Amino acid sequence: MHNRSIDNTGKQPTFHVIREVYDSSNAHERFEAELDKALEAKVDFIIIEPPRLGDETGRWIWVGNCLHKTAVATGVVSLISSLLWYDRPVIAAPACALSLFCTGLYTVSWNYDPCCQYQVEESNEVALNKLPLTEVSSPVILGHAPNTKTKYLHRSVTFLSAALCAWQIWKSYK
Repeated sequence: MHNRSIDNTGKQPTFHVIREVYDSSNAHERFEAELDKALEAKVDFIIIEPPRLGDETGRWIWVGNCLHKTAVATGVVSLISSLLWYDRPVIAAPACALSLFCTGLYTVSWNYDPCCQYQVEESNEVALNKLPLTEVSSPVILGHAPNTKTKYLHRSVTFLSAALCAWQIWKSYK
């Protein structure tokens, strides 16, 4: 979970509220379209009132975060085990394979999704109190958090672990 300070720039944060108004049979599709527009606009905060859309979006972000963290952690494990047991690639190879798998899946499914630029805000009450909103039920709040640096870290760790693991395997069969 991510908790971004609202007052860190001194400017009024931009936000978009997706209201829970069921005025047609395709309300959920309208909520999704509204979320897509808000994500593309890169507003600072997106407040999602419909519980189903909020849950789905929160889970999507959680899975992306889990893949990212798993790729980095297993890449680091692969790097460390390659350096400690340089003559045994069998220890580093599975961690490297998992890192490559998670990085590949993240790149294909999350990398170009504008939703990956947002994190679920941890303290909804603090965020809601500081935004100029009228009454909002119990929404899911997404805060814009650019992740370019973390994606480069993620890919670098995976690339280094794969290169070191490949070198280790090549060396052991030479």
